[in-house]
Amino acid sequence: MCGIAGWIDWSLDFTGENRESRRIMARMAAVQAHRGPDAEGEWFTKHAYLVHRRLIVIDPAGGRQPMVKTVEGRPYTLVYNGELYNTQALRASLQARGHRFHGHSDTEVLLTAYLEWGPAAVTRLNGIFAFAVWDEQRQELFLARDRMGVKPLFYTVLKNGLLFASELKALLVHPLVQPEVKIDGLAELLLLGPGRTPGHGIFAGVHELKPGYALTYNRGGLKMGPYWTINPAPHRDDPETTVHKVRALFDDTVRRQLISDVPICTLLSGGLDSSAITAIAARELLRSQGRTLHTYSVDFAGNDRFFRSNSFQPDLDTHWIRYVSSYLKTRHHYVTIDPAALIQGIDQALSARDLPGMADIDLSLLLFCREIKKDFTVAVSGECADEIFGGYPWYYEEDPFAGEIFPWLRHLELRLALLTPDIKAKLQPETYLRERFREAMAEAPLLPDEPLIDQRMRQLFYLNLTRWMPTLLDRKDRMSMYTGLEIRVPFCDHRLVEYVYNIPWALKNYKGQRKGILRAALKGLLPAEVCNRPKNPYPKTFHPEYFKGSRQLILDLLARPNAPLFYLVHRPALLELASRPEELSKPWFGQLMGLPQLFIYLVQLNLWLEKYHVKLCI
Repeated sequence: MCGIAGWIDWSLDFTGENRESRRIMARMAAVQAHRGPDAEGEWFTKHAYLVHRRLIVIDPAGGRQPMVKTVEGRPYTLVYNGELYNTQALRASLQARGHRFHGHSDTEVLLTAYLEWGPAAVTRLNGIFAFAVWDEQRQELFLARDRMGVKPLFYTVLKNGLLFASELKALLVHPLVQPEVKIDGLAELLLLGPGRTPGHGIFAGVHELKPGYALTYNRGGLKMGPYWTINPAPHRDDPETTVHKVRALFDDTVRRQLISDVPICTLLSGGLDSSAITAIAARELLRSQGRTLHTYSVDFAGNDRFFRSNSFQPDLDTHWIRYVSSYLKTRHHYVTIDPAALIQGIDQALSARDLPGMADIDLSLLLFCREIKKDFTVAVSGECADEIFGGYPWYYEEDPFAGEIFPWLRHLELRLALLTPDIKAKLQPETYLRERFREAMAEAPLLPDEPLIDQRMRQLFYLNLTRWMPTLLDRKDRMSMYTGLEIRVPFCDHRLVEYVYNIPWALKNYKGQRKGILRAALKGLLPAEVCNRPKNPYPKTFHPEYFKGSRQLILDLLARPNAPLFYLVHRPALLELASRPEELSKPWFGQLMGLPQLFIYLVQLNLWLEKYHVKLCI
């Protein structure tokens, strides 16, 4: 994985004595150095300047970037962040067409694929990626992002050109990009945050290339559209065939994602998803290399004393981790985080995400990844199985669409009560949320002759894939890459997503079990107890010191009446909330974010306004 950035400008000549431009591009690369701590590179021509920061995973010598290939005197230049999992098949296909390779990197395969097939090459890729190709002869830039949006890519159109980068911070160091936020950006933060509408970059004029989209930019302007969409189709397979196909796709996906020239490990919670990935990885690593797989888990000091079972989290993971690790004969590493670190490090999580985020859910992952990075460069995670197979509580609620609002936005009245009357009037919260919800529902592809329940569930799965899952993938990418760790997510393989999307709701819950079709597919790979274990979310701290610490941060902020937060948030309302610990258990975003996380979100919002010198243009 890497960090990329580029600047196209028709009014400048980057080949001349333009020290300021070079300084700017060096800065855009430097602020993303955490994404690529192993190497850096730059390439420029008259109107295009590309930079790259590299995390070396495959072919250290042959994968240097920016990579240039010339065909009949016509140079093409690539900067690429990601990993291809069908590299060997693509290389063989390209060799059959007469192409020669100098190394074994997926970077060279990707660029060669573009030379052979042009923009259509992106449809042949299996992997996670965000990349740019500059065609010097045509004076044209091509950008593309993977189908699920695992890897980020932001851009902004300028008067005389275009900028792009892996992270917002790289755009914001450019003098032509101002940290201005208009009313829609504010609505995203205050009403949908930490989620976002696909494509929304929060800052005025900044966009995120949507998952499954490609963009072409030249002197004629910008053209953008999807190269992939998820299509509804009748499911023709019987239950036995469905179980077999899910297992075959899953096995193939995990095996593909174990390819690496550097050490690889897995994240293990003892739940169904991570245990299944670990089972295949342990077997493959032993078979191919004779090595024992290393596994990692995260927990929090004091959870053994303060944990209380609830409907979202019925038990702790420790017993299950120990059991699965022993069963699969992995070498397990327990990472324990002190609750104090979750208060002290909130600025790190903000710097990683460039936006207010998921409080301890973000920061604990960052700290966890930092520990893993001491010994490994690549980890494999079970993230996103619940989005694809239907593991969240809101899949099973009586009416998940009641009120025309995203089902993970809970206790909305808690948020709205905190807004100042002026901001609330400008945001029009109910209207904004209803419009975003209706947009998403209208996008969902349906089969007209399906039973109503299957249409409704298909819509719910679509919302999860396109609105909820990106929030978790953003978190995974930013927190892990902030530490220089690459995390792979096999459940995001588009082939698996496409197949499972069209499995009817009743069959997804095969034999009356939640995620039953996945459990049946994994039978024999894991002990029955693990296959049947109920869903448990990502771990969080239950230590009372975390609530005390988050509340103290809010009280400290309340003591600053001129803090920028209070242009948006009504101070008396926040003070009242800080005095009501009974609100502690109410989740306001997803399953895990309660009152302490709301406090941290607001503290981060204030810090973001200050640190990023945000100008509110409302």
